[in-house]
Amino acid sequence: MTAPLTQTTGRRKRAVARASLRPGTGQFTINGKTLEAYFPTDASQMVVAEPMNVTETREAYDVNATIHGGGASGQAGALRMAIARSLVELDPESRHILKTSGLLTRDPRKKESKKYGLKKARKAPQFTKR
Repeated sequence: MTAPLTQTTGRRKRAVARASLRPGTGQFTINGKTLEAYFPTDASQMVVAEPMNVTETREAYDVNATIHGGGASGQAGALRMAIARSLVELDPESRHILKTSGLLTRDPRKKESKKYGLKKARKAPQFTKR
């Protein structure tokens, strides 16, 4: 196996993804599985492949990634950001395209913490008058 060209990290919610790009044919390996096996939904697959589709480098690189934490949506977003950062390292000219597509901006939204006396972060118990 050849040495990776770049290794970058992407985060979203509680998920952390480390992606390494190598020259290849556009294959994804995520935690030892293919893209279709790891992300069975078409929406997640489109989110992950979006940076490569925007820069038209889908068949130019192979992606090898490890992801931990979070759920399916957060993991897909984290991997998307890691791939976008790798593409910028490889080709600084593609930064403008990825930036205008919103792929280099970290999504700061996280789960709000639960407050005491409430059922969830903001959901209060049912009010009874008498």
